[in-house]
Amino acid sequence: MATASPNQTNQNEFRTEELLADTIAGLIGDARHAAIGVASPIPATAALLARERGGGRPYVSLLGSRRLSFFTDGGRELFDCAGQGRIDVFFLSGGQIDGAGNVNLVSIGDYEHPKVRFPGSFGSGYLYYVVPKVILFRLEHTRRTLVEKVDFISAPGTSPDNVYRPGGPIALITNRCLFAFDRERRRFRLASVHPGHTVEEIEEHTGFAFDRPAEVPVTPAPSPETLRLLRTVVAPHLVEVYPKFAAEVFGIDSAEPARTGR
Repeated sequence: MATASPNQTNQNEFRTEELLADTIAGLIGDARHAAIGVASPIPATAALLARERGGGRPYVSLLGSRRLSFFTDGGRELFDCAGQGRIDVFFLSGGQIDGAGNVNLVSIGDYEHPKVRFPGSFGSGYLYYVVPKVILFRLEHTRRTLVEKVDFISAPGTSPDNVYRPGGPIALITNRCLFAFDRERRRFRLASVHPGHTVEEIEEHTGFAFDRPAEVPVTPAPSPETLRLLRTVVAPHLVEVYPKFAAEVFGIDSAEPARTGR
């Protein structure tokens, strides 16, 4: 995998973060409104990239931003809008994710005496039920994080057939590959393997069983135009909420203004 600086001469080289953002932007598609929670710089990058490609669609609400948000009351308004069907895409991660799309944001081990305690669910279960496209992401693709069965279900990936549920997972993206989620089969299917990785590696480092086609494609690399958009248009918008990420990945100084008014 290339780890190029945005200022390198060869514009075809790219960083892992740029590949993931490009892939996630494709999953967002023609959504109307994408909301991004805290500590999610790559999903934020992807949503802003999708917006630039779509000429202002989707509307992007980035929690923690004063300029890029539909919300005036933070998390409470996020939940209200999601319940009203006014958010089409959201992103979730977790300390553990299993093959049924369940997410664990609470603890590992015995609940009363856990080995590890996570920050908490923060309404993830609710959003998982009502947002039509939930994209799971986990940058550490290991058997420790992608497990056969989570120790605690903060947000269930599926529900019984008699439960009305418009929302749920559509995909899981990691630093190694992209999984698509099959809601009927209630399990993941390997959709593509990122450049520099292999199917055998995915099998070795994944704790849950998954489906796979006979020939697994390679995740497409970002095009030169995508890299241009990411580095010159999208990156400056990230400085407000993610200054360290913008500096480390894109070399953007916090004093540089965003280049579009959207």
